[in-house]
Amino acid sequence: MPRAARAYIRIVDGFNSGLGRIMMWGVFGMAGILLWSSISKTFFQPSLWTLEVAQFAMVAYYVLGGPYSIQLGANVRMDLFYADWSLKKKAWFDAFTVFLLIFYLGVLLVGAVNSTAYSLGYFGKDGFTFFKDLIVAFVTGGPDAAKEVMGYIERSPTAWRPYLWPVKFIMLFGFILMLLQTISELIKDIARIKGEEI
Repeated sequence: MPRAARAYIRIVDGFNSGLGRIMMWGVFGMAGILLWSSISKTFFQPSLWTLEVAQFAMVAYYVLGGPYSIQLGANVRMDLFYADWSLKKKAWFDAFTVFLLIFYLGVLLVGAVNSTAYSLGYFGKDGFTFFKDLIVAFVTGGPDAAKEVMGYIERSPTAWRPYLWPVKFIMLFGFILMLLQTISELIKDIARIKGEEI
């Protein structure tokens, strides 16, 4: 296996493993938020922010923990035949099916880019162009020039009305990490097919 492929696997797997281990503790954060929601509704004036923050925390927990789940092979599989196969046969099957996952993650990534661009006030069809223009404006003119590129910042329609771009950015970042991890798994499958050590 080329050194670049080994380095890619080491960097991507290391980052996603560390982030995944941190995100495992997120379940306690969500439990704390929901516990506070129950206490405040029972004994005090109900908090407006608790349900929405719990939803945002769940998105972060799920999307940022996804790459680690892919790395561990903990994602849902149909094990009817797969469990009895040899490692090489599993690698062939995984290398073939991973392209379907890459396609799916690519579609999610395009949607996340457009949705994040929309949350920052871009109402056109090409979110990639918006982000290119936003970065160019920020680099050449600073924060004030970047603000001119952005439009009306999207907010939630609830009573609390938080900005939505942070959670959409987390989703975008998570999909990028899942795509990188999927490519790492493809490289590992190819190495297993060739009989190389990973």
